[in-house]
Amino acid sequence: MGAGVVILGAGQAGLETAAALRMQGYQEPVTLIGEELHLPYQRPPLSKDYLAGKMAADSLPLRAPVYFENHHIELRLGERAAAIDRKAHQVKLASGEAVLYEKLVLALGSRNRPLQVKGAESILYLRTVDEADRLKQRIADAREIAVIGGGFIGLEIAAVARALGKPVTVVEVRQRLMARAVAGVLSDFFLNLHRGRGVQVLLSTTIAEVHSGGVLLQNGGSHSADLVLAGIGVLPNAELARHAGLAVGNGIVVNEFLRTEDPAIYAIGDCADHPNSFAGGRCRLESVQNAVDQAKCVARGIAGNPTPYRDVPWFWTDQFDLRFQMAGISPGHDSFVIRGSIENLKFSVFYFKAGRLLAVDSVSRFGDHVAARKLLASGTPLTPEQAADESFDLKKLATAQSAA
Repeated sequence: MGAGVVILGAGQAGLETAAALRMQGYQEPVTLIGEELHLPYQRPPLSKDYLAGKMAADSLPLRAPVYFENHHIELRLGERAAAIDRKAHQVKLASGEAVLYEKLVLALGSRNRPLQVKGAESILYLRTVDEADRLKQRIADAREIAVIGGGFIGLEIAAVARALGKPVTVVEVRQRLMARAVAGVLSDFFLNLHRGRGVQVLLSTTIAEVHSGGVLLQNGGSHSADLVLAGIGVLPNAELARHAGLAVGNGIVVNEFLRTEDPAIYAIGDCADHPNSFAGGRCRLESVQNAVDQAKCVARGIAGNPTPYRDVPWFWTDQFDLRFQMAGISPGHDSFVIRGSIENLKFSVFYFKAGRLLAVDSVSRFGDHVAARKLLASGTPLTPEQAADESFDLKKLATAQSAA
């Protein structure tokens, strides 16, 4: 037996790579190395059902311990990779041990972007299950909560805390919520949703300082809070690759096969800067879909059946009792139409560029989301007029193309 595949990062991307390799019939050793002591687990529920107390800790793991034994995957938890020796094909661990590899997969994920203000050491973040456990207890004990950041994570946490009856203030530096990801119509919808449920939302507002009694704002205002948490984005864990001499841009630079400039090393998931036809260029995606599909792509390549990464990006968020689903990548659109009813809290936004469908965002319209993923995958033409017409059968069009 050779050195086989070593996977750094035991999150969703790393776990799915190991599983996909075995599904592809790969027989060489597979070693999965992660820094946390927990079995590979789901992260999306941490800011939703798990934080709300609707999901038990034993439901988080992606696989039971016996899975790794049965599939001959060596799982090494609580280990940190300190360096990569590309010439020797070795990963040097912080413990001093060197692990040989034939192929190396960097599924290193990302980390919370820290808020750089005075008093920031008291701020909580949410990325790991340990942080979720701490945050869950702090929310239960809190009298007033300030959430810094009006993106997906911040709004999910705000929704959970408000549903638990806590006074919540969201502070967002941009002029609208989720501004990097959605059109203004959806920003307005979620602003009204949160304010309608009792969340105070401050837009175009910057934090100047955090102290024991709350937060001070750059405009001179202040808000009391005994719990301050931040969700202001993430940073890709690319330092290991950079120190090994690999190219790093907005993450670890890979080609369409998710391979770095070193043919023995791949990078996937949150840390990978990859070419994406749906984005119209290079991008880095932070989603379960991206982690799972890129893992499968890399496994095919290592197993001898390389195919370019071409999967449709999709994502979801739960806020209060609504599910918001995204398919495709909407930034860059020049027009959009609405299907359904914003007033009834069930609608989809179809984004177009030069008449071509780019993406679809759906609020409580699962059928639209499923059809959108099929239409985007097949490249089936859809006009704005058809998308806006409720009598036009999207499902039939998507199904017909999928069967063709």
